[in-house]
Order: sequence, then structure tokens, then C-alpha cells
Amino acid sequence: MHIVLVRGTGDIGSAVAHVLRSAGHTVLLHDTPCPSHPRRGMAFVDALYEGTTALEGVLAKRARSLTELQYMAQCGRAVPVTDTEFQEIVERMRPDIVVDARMRKPATPEPQRGLARLTIGLGPNFEAGKNVDAAIETDWGQELGAVLWSGRTRDLAGEPQQIAGHARDRYVYAPLEGVFATPLNVGRMVKQGQETARIGEMPLYAPLRGCLRGLTHHGAWVARGTKVIEVDPRGAAQAAYGLGERARAIAEGVLKAVRSAA
Repeated sequence: MHIVLVRGTGDIGSAVAHVLRSAGHTVLLHDTPCPSHPRRGMAFVDALYEGTTALEGVLAKRARSLTELQYMAQCGRAVPVTDTEFQEIVERMRPDIVVDARMRKPATPEPQRGLARLTIGLGPNFEAGKNVDAAIETDWGQELGAVLWSGRTRDLAGEPQQIAGHARDRYVYAPLEGVFATPLNVGRMVKQGQETARIGEMPLYAPLRGCLRGLTHHGAWVARGTKVIEVDPRGAAQAAYGLGERARAIAEGVLKAVRSAA
């Protein structure tokens, strides 16, 4: 089995970590300090804020130093989640595989081949054989989760998937950068127009009536244009928790790539 370093504690990176750990691999999960991923009930991101969290029966704990990270990796009781410097982790832990699951979409990813024996990139702007060894298709459709050993993944698509007739209007994007503050939590029911959070003195309102499927953690630093609130108009709280359909398909694609390269 391999040591796998997964970049990104959002719902996609967390699904990758969950699936690879369940397959017997040692998984390390990395992110920047105070990340703003909103789908917290579908991710391990809260470990960076609260010390521990769980996702579908898998425990994650924050590792505050490289020494703690190394100990937790050897212990194996929980997925270690860390925001220590990425290059230092690579040098100390020497992962067999690096998976970039940051899902930064418009950003052009830096070349990552050579960071490990196998590097895998998820989503737009990755090209297998160029900036990573393998790329995974993350766009909805028949190719979702497909492994590419050559060529580029699809470019960033337009509108999000619809839920109960709502697509982009389900989301709230940060109108300015700053510290995100909210008294609410994922899974909470909200009314349309209800104040849900603030960035500085700027109030943010629920765009629809429904359940908070996504809500950035209180205290996170958010950049302008970042997705910070998501409302599920179906109103079912359980839809805010666990591995999502798309995230699981992408994670299974990563597992397939790992097995193919073994």
C-alpha cells in the first residue's frame, strides 16, 4: 500500500482521502490555513478548525506539526489533516502519490510531476503527461471519473447541476474579501432572504428557502468571488452530509489510477 498526499480538504479532496483510506492506503490531507470550503458536512475541512471531524465513519484529526503528522500517519487511527507548509511535507513524508484535488478551476496549476512517483490532477487545466502523470475528469457526464494518461481534462463548464430547478441561484459568492462570520451551521433550514452570514460588515442572505448544504466555517478568510453559501431547495438535511455522487465518482477514478500504476 502507498502513502498518498491529497491536496485540498473540500468535498472532492475529502472523498478521495476517504476512498483511498478505505482501500488500505495511508492518506495525508493538506490545505492552506483557514480554508473556505462550504460543503463541510461532506468534507474533512472542519478538522483544521475544530481539531477533529468525521465523514461516513472515517475520523480525521488535525496534525499541527510535521512530527504530529508523521506520528498520526504511523498510528493510522485517523486521517491526519494539516496546513503546514506543503513542500516540507513532501520532503519529510516522501509520499508515493500526490493528488491535487484543490479544484481551483480557472487557475493554471503548477507542474507537479516529480513530487512523487505518481502525480494525479483533478479537473480543468490538468494535462496528463505534462503537468501531472494522470488526470481525472471531473465534469458531469458519462466521462465523470475517467482516468486520462494523456491529454487534457475538459475546460471549466458553465452552469452547475440543477437541484429542484435551481442551479447557480442556489449559491452565494463573496462580494468582497475578508473574514467570514456566521452563527449557523451546515444542515440548518433557512428562509429566502434570511441573513445567514457576514463578511466584515457586509450581510449575506439566503438566496432560497431550504437547507444549508454548504456554509463556509466561521472565521475563514474568503477571497472575493469565493462560493460561501449553498442552499438545497429540497430541504432535506441529510443531503448536506456524506460523500456526494460526483465526489465519489471522482474518488473512484483516482483509486483506479492508483491501482493501474501499481
